Order: sequence, then structure tokens, then C-alpha cells
Amino acid sequence: MKLALLLGCLLLAPLASLVLFAPFAAAQAMAPAADYSGMYSFLREGEFVQITIEDKGTVSGFISRFGDSESDHGVFLDQFFKTGKFEADKLTFTTETVHGIWFEFAGVLVRGSGKKPEEEGYYVARGKLTRFSTDAEKKTTSQVRQVEFKSFPRDTMPN
Repeated sequence: MKLALLLGCLLLAPLASLVLFAPFAAAQAMAPAADYSGMYSFLREGEFVQITIEDKGTVSGFISRFGDSESDHGVFLDQFFKTGKFEADKLTFTTETVHGIWFEFAGVLVRGSGKKPEEEGYYVARGKLTRFSTDAEKKTTSQVRQVEFKSFPRDTMPN
């Protein structure tokens, strides 16, 4: 009887540990959505994307970039998100149009190669960026490219 009880406990112990600790392990594997909020690199040195994950997966933010058209070449431009959504690890956003140009992003927000939040690339936004432009004749063209935006190092020092 004691042997059967001991064998039963030995067989059930691993199952009990899975049931008790699985939610904790899953929470450790996925970062809370708010943790992904922050600044990320953009296309060129000095440019960045500010991403803020809000309640219920709403995303706000903006792209700060250098203008590249004849009228705004080298001028710093901010393009705020018109729409944005974050669900599970999927991120999408579309910017407002500035000087005939807007962007759409569709991809994922995941852990990157940085070992700590205070290192560059702790999180990464990886996916497809489409740049739309409209010319004077109202003709729209698009350019699609695969991108990887790395998170900027975070200040983890207490205030």
C-alpha cells in the first residue's frame, strides 16, 4: 500500500508542478505589452520611432525622421500614428501624411539580442515597412522593405 502511494505521488508530482508553475513560466516568456513601449531606431542614424502600447492593444506614437524630398531635405519631421494596434506580438501602424509621404508597418514586437533593458536591441520591431508617396499629379507610389527597429537603451536608474 505504501509503495503504491509513493509511486502515485512520484507520478503526480511532475503534473502538479506543471499545473502550478506553467502560468508563471508563460508570464516570464511573454513581456507585458507596456514593456514594449519606448523608442526604437528608424531607417537612418538620428531617426527614431516612439511606440506606446495603450489599453486594449491600442498603439500611439510617431516617427521622427529627416525629410528627403526637395522641399524638406534634411529637415526633421514628426509623423504621428493615425492608427495603431498591438495584439499578442503583432504590431501594425499607419502614420499621418506629411509632405505627401506616409508609412505603414506590419510586423511583430519581440525580444531582441540585448541582454538587459538598458542595452540597445532588448526589444525589436521586425516586419514590413511600406513608404507611400503622392506626387503633384496625385499619383501614389509605394516602396516596401523588410526592417528591424531596435529598442533604445532604457534608463533603469531610479529617479
